[in-house]
Amino acid sequence: MTPDIVIDAKNVTLRLGRGDAAVDVLRGIDLSVGAGERVAILGASGSGKSSLMAVLSGLERASGGTVRVAGQDFGTLDEDGLARARRGRIGIVLQAFHLIPTMTALENVAVPLELAGRADAFAAAQAELEAVGLGHRLTHYPTQLSGGEQQRVAIARATAPRPILLFADEPTGNLDASTGGGIVELIFARAAETGATLVLITHDASLGSRCGRVIEMKDGVVVRDAAT
Repeated sequence: MTPDIVIDAKNVTLRLGRGDAAVDVLRGIDLSVGAGERVAILGASGSGKSSLMAVLSGLERASGGTVRVAGQDFGTLDEDGLARARRGRIGIVLQAFHLIPTMTALENVAVPLELAGRADAFAAAQAELEAVGLGHRLTHYPTQLSGGEQQRVAIARATAPRPILLFADEPTGNLDASTGGGIVELIFARAAETGATLVLITHDASLGSRCGRVIEMKDGVVVRDAAT
């Protein structure tokens, strides 16, 4: 994989379940994404877009084909290897915020950095929270934060390690339109400021058009791949 290619997926399949209950969720996906691209994966619920994100981020193992992401061949890695491959290289922002309720905003961002061996984990976490507009909420717990603020913490957690690749899967799904608009602007801004390649998973065509490239999925296959 050449250095300017961050994602190189070929003939990727994903089958869930067994026997008569098996479902082919992804059916022969070919996808290449260059460093610095802003790519939207667009599709209705059930199109396979979130499953593709899970495979490309190493959260789900492909049933077939090859997946190379951020310099790693995912097919050669076990679960621990996939976790190590994600660490520091891949940031993920999901619809659900997945913050640890017993940790403050600062701890939610700092502890993953600390576990990765960063000596400056808390200083880096504070700087990242300040960058997303939450410098005044460092010691607040998730239940003390609004939905938009919780998603800002999740964005800070994803971008603090300076990943090569940032995935955002329906990041505004749990937010009202006004708050969601601010979150979208923040994701694009943080990706640009940190130099991350951005892959945005959405059902919203208008949101997808904000990216330079739209990959549309239906029934587990890519039906369109075009510049916007």
